[in-house]
Amino acid sequence: MSIPPLTRILFVEDDPDIQAVGQLALEVVGGFQVAVCSSGAEALVVAPSFAPDLVLLDVMMPVMDGPETLKQLRTVAATQSTPVVFMTAKVQRHEITHYLGLGAVNVIAKPFDPMTLASAITEIWTTHHG
Repeated sequence: MSIPPLTRILFVEDDPDIQAVGQLALEVVGGFQVAVCSSGAEALVVAPSFAPDLVLLDVMMPVMDGPETLKQLRTVAATQSTPVVFMTAKVQRHEITHYLGLGAVNVIAKPFDPMTLASAITEIWTTHHG
């Protein structure tokens, strides 16, 4: 079975500095097409038309946090089965288990290394489809 190409990533992050570093890491280093959203609500608006292959989702955001955003994305036809990877500084074993239980395919720890973010995402994608 061949693995579908990973080209489009929806990056949902409320911190402008992390947005900038993450977008650069994914576009320049990884060669991905990236749509950046500053909130869960914005992600719900952008996702259907952008049709991401994968959603990279911050856990801690004001108003609608990552877990709630994931829950809402699952109600949208275009993102019902789109793989979601959480990004968070909270990466103790029980926290990761909780995020995976919510339906995330993996968790990336913050702070992340901009030079290896794209390869980490690609590895998660390959494992998910393997």
